[in-house]
Amino acid sequence: MIAVIQRVSQASVTIDTIVKGQIGIGFMILLGITHTDTQEDLEWLSKKIVGLRVFGDAEGKMNLDISAVEGNILLISQFTLHANTKKGNRPSFIEAARPEVAIPLYEKMIAQLTQDLGKPIQTGEFGADMKVSLLNDGPVTIIIDSKNRI
Repeated sequence: MIAVIQRVSQASVTIDTIVKGQIGIGFMILLGITHTDTQEDLEWLSKKIVGLRVFGDAEGKMNLDISAVEGNILLISQFTLHANTKKGNRPSFIEAARPEVAIPLYEKMIAQLTQDLGKPIQTGEFGADMKVSLLNDGPVTIIIDSKNRI
């Protein structure tokens, strides 16, 4: 699993002019799932995300995690994170999980983040044409790949 985590002041996702999810301070996360991802990958990744200390403390140092600032999470599925661009100019998405694998893992990640954060998260809709809007704070953007733990 690949997660692109952006610290935001606000973020929202719109589908067909209807706001599906929206947050204030927190993380807007783009999540890419590959066919080799497992429950272990999502549990590890969720704990890593919730434990990230990238919010400013009283001295302005990135020392606080999302819970300490009472932040929220907006999770968006994005298969294009597994694009292979080695050949030519048209990306290959062969490493992205097919929906029958990706949808259950995406739904489990929603449940895991909700559990680890201790409150419900906001989401997009798997496979939908979504319009994502965000105000990146910092900017702070971190990429985590569950296959690169060492």
